[in-house]
This record gives sequence, structure tokens and C-alpha cells, in this order.
Amino acid sequence: QVQLVESGGGLVQPGGSLRLSCAASGIIFSIKSMGWYRQAPGKQRELVARITSGGNTNYADSVKGRFTISRDDAKNTVALQMNSLKPEDTAVYYCNTDPPLRVGSPRYEYWGQGTQVTVSS
Repeated sequence: QVQLVESGGGLVQPGGSLRLSCAASGIIFSIKSMGWYRQAPGKQRELVARITSGGNTNYADSVKGRFTISRDDAKNTVALQMNSLKPEDTAVYYCNTDPPLRVGSPRYEYWGQGTQVTVSS
């Protein structure tokens, strides 16, 4: 029943913008901190933005001032507005709780399919 579905990625030129969206199901969304993570080829997954159940936000230094995370608890969605995109932002972007969801028995981390963001001219 747990599912995280990311959408909105694509190919964009440097300096462009994208808005990513994530639909969550099977979790108690409204009480969870949510985050956007990304993983570039050859690099580990990193948390780039998070938003608490109370609406407080935090950003990695690499995206601060360019990305904005938001949530809509009534719709169980979280979004990431990405502006002034740079080639180094190229990665697969994932949404998840912070810390990441653990499901099953024994419990393991759950990740959706992610959405590809490519910044290139």
C-alpha cells in the first residue's frame, strides 16, 4: 500500500526551471517530515530539501536560494520548485520521508522510481 510517485522531471537548459511533484499513499503523511533527495551517477543519494509537518524548511547549501519545497497535506503531495538550474543539478530526484520510509518485515527502506532531471544545453 505504501507508494511514492514522483513526476515533473525532464530536460531543461541551464538557468531554466522545473517543478517536481510527489504523490504519497499508505503513510500518515500529515505528521511526517518530507524531503526531496537526488542521486547523480557515481554519487551517493543526498537530501537536498526537507519540510517538516509544521512547515519548516531546510535546504542543502548547493540548492539554497534556488529550490523551494512545499507540501499539501490535504492531497498528500510534496513539490519542489527548481529555479536557476545548473548542470550539476542533473540527477534522479526522489521524494521520501525524512528519515526515509521503512516498510515490511524485516523493515527496509522504500524508494519510488524517481524522476530524471537533466540540465544541459
